[in-house]
Amino acid sequence: MSRASLTDSFGRRIDYLRLSVTDRCDLRCSYCLPKGFKGFTEPTHWLTFDEIERVVAAFTALGVHRVRLTGGEPLMRRNLTELVERLSVLPGLDDLSLSSNATQLESLATPLARAGVRRLNVSLDSLREDVFRQITGGDLQQVLRGIAAARKAGMNPIRVNTVVMRDVNDTEIENILDYCSAHGFTLRLIETMPMGATGQVNATTFSNLELIKQRLEQRFTLIPDILFGGGPARYYRVAGTDTRLGFITPISQHFCATCNRVRLSVDGTLHLCLGLDQRYPLRDLLHSGISALELQTHLCLAMALKPERHTFNEQFEPTTRFMSMTGG
Repeated sequence: MSRASLTDSFGRRIDYLRLSVTDRCDLRCSYCLPKGFKGFTEPTHWLTFDEIERVVAAFTALGVHRVRLTGGEPLMRRNLTELVERLSVLPGLDDLSLSSNATQLESLATPLARAGVRRLNVSLDSLREDVFRQITGGDLQQVLRGIAAARKAGMNPIRVNTVVMRDVNDTEIENILDYCSAHGFTLRLIETMPMGATGQVNATTFSNLELIKQRLEQRFTLIPDILFGGGPARYYRVAGTDTRLGFITPISQHFCATCNRVRLSVDGTLHLCLGLDQRYPLRDLLHSGISALELQTHLCLAMALKPERHTFNEQFEPTTRFMSMTGG
């Protein structure tokens, strides 16, 4: 099959896979998982490293050349460096990156970088310890040490993801941008999405990033820019600096027309849209012993299920599954 053959019904080329290696997380971010949630996938239902490698190899044979390891928190998957080593040498995989909350990066950043992780997206929703603990339940200093360790290990670029919430952290954006500028990081601001049981809460804290952008432009001159990575952000460079600022706006200005990604959950379910429930189960197919070519055929069939766009804009109602179940 041609490496360029993985396209959906709307002519969009799919070249980016977000791969969840666990749905578990050691934080409880208010926009993602409710406190006390315990309904995680049993490890016996997780894809093994062998199965993950088979699926990723099938994707790369069809032209997918970017893979991002996600969760939950991917560093909670034991022996993750082994998986990184195995994936990083697959033919056609040009970019293997990681999304993390950084709580465990202080000890794992160097081995992960040596294994093949080059780029890092890290979640950081506040630089105030009390607000950070309110949002995540975690320790801000532990996260900052993890980010520093990733920088020291040579991960580059490092992109800081901040979910902007009205009346929670929306007044901190300038401070977080200053922090990123001082350390050579890119800041990406993200609108809350109606996912899972936290969806109604996200609706009440939703902050339109166009208004945040207008506020930032009172202090900074923002010049349109483009960054490598294949994600949905619209980027700007802060004039007079090398600092980049991205806006991810699934609600106020959706980017579905250029969507180039699909998500594979830890249980082997291929999710064709973050905001809708179209899915294609792969785990049983893998257990049945299908060939590599048969697996590629199923991936092509799955693309027919990918919708033209999500419906967040029509009705701000929660999608059933949690963000951690989908892979971010």
